[in-house]
Amino acid sequence: MANLPAFTDDNFESEVKQSDMPVLVDFGAEWCGPCRALAPIVEGLAADYDGRLKVGTVDIDKAQGVARDFQIMSVPTIIFFKGGEAVDKITGLQSKAKLQQHIDKVLA
Repeated sequence: MANLPAFTDDNFESEVKQSDMPVLVDFGAEWCGPCRALAPIVEGLAADYDGRLKVGTVDIDKAQGVARDFQIMSVPTIIFFKGGEAVDKITGLQSKAKLQQHIDKVLA
């Protein structure tokens, strides 16, 4: 998983749903090859959008409640939150440019 804050069953409400800024949540797992390939892209986006977008990860094996709540059926899945609500979802390994399009739409 990425070297980003980990959102868990215990902190998801406070870290994501109550966040003052939009949040990108990268749902993945240690055993997932595409998730490992996506991690450096997401880390780069976290740096690019620092101060405008909160970015973190959910390990679906460790935060099964959150994964169940958002019906994560395949990984990687990225869900964007704004005002505590899920506003966009994208599944599978994506390019940085494709993710930037989604981020820019959420931040607009």
